Amino acid sequence: MKYATVAEARAASGLRLVLTAHVPGPWSESVKAIFKARGLSSLPVEQVAGEAIEDLCAWTGGIRNAPIAMLDDEPPVHGWLDLAMLAERIGSGPSLLPESSADRALALGLSCEICAPYGFGWSRRLLMFAQIYGALDRATAPPHLQSMLDQYGYSATAVSAGEGRVIAILAALAAQLHKQRSAGSNYMVGDRPSTIDYHWACFSQMVSPLPLADQPAMPEWLVGKYSDTGPDIARALDPILIEHRDFIYRNHIGLPLEY
Repeated sequence: MKYATVAEARAASGLRLVLTAHVPGPWSESVKAIFKARGLSSLPVEQVAGEAIEDLCAWTGGIRNAPIAMLDDEPPVHGWLDLAMLAERIGSGPSLLPESSADRALALGLSCEICAPYGFGWSRRLLMFAQIYGALDRATAPPHLQSMLDQYGYSATAVSAGEGRVIAILAALAAQLHKQRSAGSNYMVGDRPSTIDYHWACFSQMVSPLPLADQPAMPEWLVGKYSDTGPDIARALDPILIEHRDFIYRNHIGLPLEY
């Protein structure tokens, strides 16, 4: 994927999407998938992990973390829910939100369990931090990682709670899929894809990465980190969760991935 610089993006118009370049972060990957499903094309804008981003903050009003969508002269849009709602507002084709209010609340609520603070992705990152810094003085971390550790509230207590959250969310998602499978549906909610299907497919890589043949740009060290879940999470990873992930990638997102 070719990325524009911040300066190039600021000079452009239309929909521009700030992404951490060449890093398959699940928040960014799910937004890319949702935008594609809604027929939206956007200019990818480069954010380089660990490098100075003063020019980006000057453009986004201080928002630092990708993904960030910039549409013409509108205010920046960030956060998983606001980005999904932007896709609903300006996209085309079938909605990614169920029609019934109860099903919509279920789909967005499950997405919240995956994407929001203290959810699946947040908790899994805490566990990955522990793999790196659990036996080390966190003062050895470079400044940008120090900031990230602070942002996630990294501590032994947070890590312990994080594993329980990951396991509980996996159990809830698996139970929903088994219920749907019994009703004859391949999707998390209802009988067509919704936001939760895309969110789970992309975030599932944090516990079970796709084969490298399907995502040749993912660094092997990251595959190893994502795969190293520990025995309790491995036991909680019901096969139906990976079957569903593979179905969504093959039939809706497309492979191989490009970062």
